Amino acid sequence: MIRNVIFDMGNVLIRYDPVHFIQREHIESAGDRALLLNAVFHSPEWPAMDRGDLDEAALEKIAFSRLPQRLHALAHRLIFAWEKPMEPIPGMADFVRACKAAGKRVYLLSNASVRQPEYWPEIPGSECFDGAVVSAFLRCVKPQREIYEYLLEKYGLKAEECLFIDDVPANVEGAVGAGLRGVVFRGDVEALRRIVFGEKE
Repeated sequence: MIRNVIFDMGNVLIRYDPVHFIQREHIESAGDRALLLNAVFHSPEWPAMDRGDLDEAALEKIAFSRLPQRLHALAHRLIFAWEKPMEPIPGMADFVRACKAAGKRVYLLSNASVRQPEYWPEIPGSECFDGAVVSAFLRCVKPQREIYEYLLEKYGLKAEECLFIDDVPANVEGAVGAGLRGVVFRGDVEALRRIVFGEKE
């Protein structure tokens, strides 16, 4: 029986799409768009933030060194406010609230930087969560087995009672390897409802 539902954040609760974020800035030059993408989101420093090896201020200094000054303000906004405007994944906040209303416990397990707590309260449904594990504070990222085991131990959860939802197949495989049930999310909220609420008590 599923007693605990564990959510990824990017592309599960909110949209995470670097190309889209840059397109929102209405930058006319394709060259400038490519420069920003490579200096920020596709840089080796971006995943290093998820690992807790550096923060946004450190990334900004490195990105500025790779970019012409005319792009510094845009780079700053992309680094420190990529989530604005917030774009929730349709139906997921209602699903989170339905899980909570049904007596399930809900948790977050996200590869994200130390800035994550700043915008977490703005995500619809976040008020329902019973706990969260964010990779940068643990200095361990999905799909490392340790991060799933840490969440289970921290909140006293039984792996066989947990469903983990992520858009990245490797992360779901990591969860399954740690004994959790897992599902790769591709936008089908009704499929999640069938999995979570379709089981008999």
